[in-house]
Amino acid sequence: MYAFDIERPATIADAIAALGTEEAQALGGGQTLIPTLKQRLAAPAKLVCLSAIKEMQGICTADDGALCIGGGTTHAEVAAGAGAYPALAGLAGHIGDPAVRNRGTIGGSLANNDPSACYPAAVLGSGATVITSNRSIAADDYFQGMFTTALEDGEIITEVRFPVPEKASYQKFEQPASRFALVGVFVAKYAGGVRVAVTGASEEGVFRWAEAEAALSGNFAAEALEGLTLSGDGMISDLHGSGAYRAHLVGVMTRRAVAAAH
Repeated sequence: MYAFDIERPATIADAIAALGTEEAQALGGGQTLIPTLKQRLAAPAKLVCLSAIKEMQGICTADDGALCIGGGTTHAEVAAGAGAYPALAGLAGHIGDPAVRNRGTIGGSLANNDPSACYPAAVLGSGATVITSNRSIAADDYFQGMFTTALEDGEIITEVRFPVPEKASYQKFEQPASRFALVGVFVAKYAGGVRVAVTGASEEGVFRWAEAEAALSGNFAAEALEGLTLSGDGMISDLHGSGAYRAHLVGVMTRRAVAAAH
């Protein structure tokens, strides 16, 4: 580690002001940033800790039925409090280990947009809206590639709004050491159709599987996916599995998710 300043604002307005200074960086739960600092892969002059901002914490249901989760809400709190959306609560309850779940936040995870993180699949698969300190961003516009999002410098995720589907499930084939998704698939059935989001597989980060969505919108059953395959081209290939292996897992986990959603 190295010397840096730290601020702990109590309001979103104060946090935005603090992030406006040179070489300042937001700190959510610190589950990614702190290890990055320890490895000297980042060296901000000032950290702006968001954990004291109460208006960014908690879970509620909006008038339109959407589940609203503050950006500073921890994974453990989502797991315990998102009962109106069981698939989302189940996803949060299987992120990392208890230490990670009690410190990491949904806003921090989405801001980082790790290609193997679970929340991006839930947000994209639900067609959720990411609310920031400046604007509202649709899920389809928010994710822009590996570790890349639509967030601008100094912009903070204050809330995420999830429309609650008729049926949904998240199935993850996890890497046992890190508990990140080797492949994770979030399937959500709405009145207007089905959304299928995949994490952990692509070199471009989380993505929607359009062919599976079309098949399942016509028949929401695992057998509707028979014959559908993905190419291993553009899939992550590492010591844990080849691109072709991950492409195969996408189909397996999608079928499992549909079966579990029933």
